[in-house]
Amino acid sequence: MPRTQYRRRNRPRGKPYFAVGLAAAALVGAVLLLCRPDETAIRAPTAAKSITLKLLLDGPYSARFAGELAASTQGYFSSRIEVSAQPEDPDFVQNIARQHAIGVTSGQNFLLASWRGVPVTAFAASFLDTSVAIFTLENSGLRKPTDLVGKRVGYRRASEGDVVFDAMMAQLGLPRSQIAKIPERDSFVALRDGEVDAIIAAIDEQPDPSSSTFVKLNVIKPQDYGIHVPGQVYFASNDLIHDKPSLVADFLQGLIRGWQFTYADYARSVPVLAGAGPAWLNSERLKFDLQQQRPLVVPIGGRIGDYDESRWRTLRDILLFAKLGEEGVPLAQVVNYQFLRDVYRRSPHFAAPGAWGEHK
Repeated sequence: MPRTQYRRRNRPRGKPYFAVGLAAAALVGAVLLLCRPDETAIRAPTAAKSITLKLLLDGPYSARFAGELAASTQGYFSSRIEVSAQPEDPDFVQNIARQHAIGVTSGQNFLLASWRGVPVTAFAASFLDTSVAIFTLENSGLRKPTDLVGKRVGYRRASEGDVVFDAMMAQLGLPRSQIAKIPERDSFVALRDGEVDAIIAAIDEQPDPSSSTFVKLNVIKPQDYGIHVPGQVYFASNDLIHDKPSLVADFLQGLIRGWQFTYADYARSVPVLAGAGPAWLNSERLKFDLQQQRPLVVPIGGRIGDYDESRWRTLRDILLFAKLGEEGVPLAQVVNYQFLRDVYRRSPHFAAPGAWGEHK
């Protein structure tokens, strides 16, 4: 009897102590888990989204990077994309390879760097054709390439414009020796002041109607005379292409949506893009540039980002013709078409009529 009473007295005392012990153990376990967040994130199935991918722009924030800026600000990228501009970087392509990043630059810069052995691969284009054009004053009467024979043309040495212009004149059989090419006189001020009769420049360099330097111009486009080359291309380091192809595919899908947003309705997109960079862009200028470059980004009957092998072959041939380099690496090893094909196969609505609207 005394022993039974002893047990009855002590059972209720043991329960609270045991419960307290369990609670303490649970608390310690929770604290330990909270102290190890990195390991938990690595094991999580969505850990890939925590990877920050660098996207570097070869130039200042402007309309030519509208698709990238729209995709970033509107949240179209499924991965974390860090966008930054790297204007006037002579080693731009090399830096992309070094940082295992994605970059956008001219097709010419990309191909020449790959020939020098920089380990990079192109997988899409923003400008499906060159943005280079030849500008003359409207009242000059110079409206086609044959009119330029015997005239003074301002240009930048070894630039995309220089190479494309020479290729166009050679294709047409026009005597380049009878054209006075004036180096470093490729500004619209030089054209307006009569220092040259024509200049070779990008379409987004021309003054807009609100500019104090605006003059009415004639525009001669190399595309109208059979010169078609990739204008501005997206590329990545070979390591990124091989090790993380899903990141490249996700980036490309978000990018297409960014360009669709840009051109669906200027009333919506221009205010967003104007405030997307570190400094507010002029809305009127931005809209003007978007209108000028639209045929390069969204051609009639074409798909955003698409390019074909014939344009790459043309670019290779004119670079060899200009003696700017030697084809150290075949095109098949530096240009990838599969990423774009896969994106459009998985999301056919991207290429359907009405995927983007007419500019408004």
